[in-house]
Amino acid sequence: MKSIRHLKLCTLLLILVILFGVSGYMTIERWNFLDALYMSVTTLTTVGYGEVHELSNLGRIFTILFIIIGVVYFLYIAGAVVQFMVEGQIRTILGRRSLDKKIDRLKNHYIVCGYGRIGKTLCMMLKRKAVDLVVIEKDQDLIPVMVEDKIFYISGDAGDESNLIKAGIQHAKGLIAVLATDTDNVFLVLTARQLNPDLYIMANASRNESKPKLLAAGANRVELPYDMGAVSMAQRIIRPTVTNFLDLAFAQKRKDIQMEEIPVSLSSKLVNVMLKDSGIRQQFNLIIIAIKKSDDSMLFNPSFEAVIESGDTVIAVGQEENLKNLEKILNPTDR
Repeated sequence: MKSIRHLKLCTLLLILVILFGVSGYMTIERWNFLDALYMSVTTLTTVGYGEVHELSNLGRIFTILFIIIGVVYFLYIAGAVVQFMVEGQIRTILGRRSLDKKIDRLKNHYIVCGYGRIGKTLCMMLKRKAVDLVVIEKDQDLIPVMVEDKIFYISGDAGDESNLIKAGIQHAKGLIAVLATDTDNVFLVLTARQLNPDLYIMANASRNESKPKLLAAGANRVELPYDMGAVSMAQRIIRPTVTNFLDLAFAQKRKDIQMEEIPVSLSSKLVNVMLKDSGIRQQFNLIIIAIKKSDDSMLFNPSFEAVIESGDTVIAVGQEENLKNLEKILNPTDR
């Protein structure tokens, strides 16, 4: 906005300077408008085609003054252009340094490699849940998009070890590979696994044949968006009511229907407490759909005698505020 205002000011000054010259020649030399305009423009731009008509002594004095005004104006314009370029470079450098410092402070975050259609949608959903993330994207055209979306980003090749290290792969919680090709994703997974053997890696694959390669490269999980899309379409035909409910639960557009998974920490006061004695239903008006145990077994529709244990993950449905209150009790160490 500041640059636009500055451009408008410069244009206005140019018009005023030309009008000053036109008015001077029309008044002093009694020239017509076109002759005065021609003389003003050629004098101001120092083209030097020659005088339109013979100038009087007063006209020559006015021309000298007009040339001085024109030189001052163009010096001002040149200085403004240089200032704009220098300030723009300084802002870019300072902005990049500030962004790098913020990325360096991240811990237990996710690294998303690729900001295409899948990567952008993924980042927007993670941001809604306040998940810390960094994007690595080499397409320069997507930088303004990431800036507008307020995404922490690193510009460069995601398969480059230096970019992964800059993104904090050593202390990241997970990496999501959503690059354009399966070949790029396989190379990325191999590189990321070498840099951090304990990192959770999820990869995108466009073909079924690429899934075993990505798993062999070190991916913990491989998703095929086309297969997932086909399954989703089939479910909408077979079970439209169920899929509509799940859309409401996951879209986060309604606060009365939300589905959340909440880990149970050792410090929770509900550890080793039965569901019937937990007060979850009475206090928070939530429905417990399932409890995932620490050994990855799943208790669907757990009975009222099911015991909540440390390391469990409780899957509940209800209002957003009530889910947040339950999370404060089940996982107080993160609050």
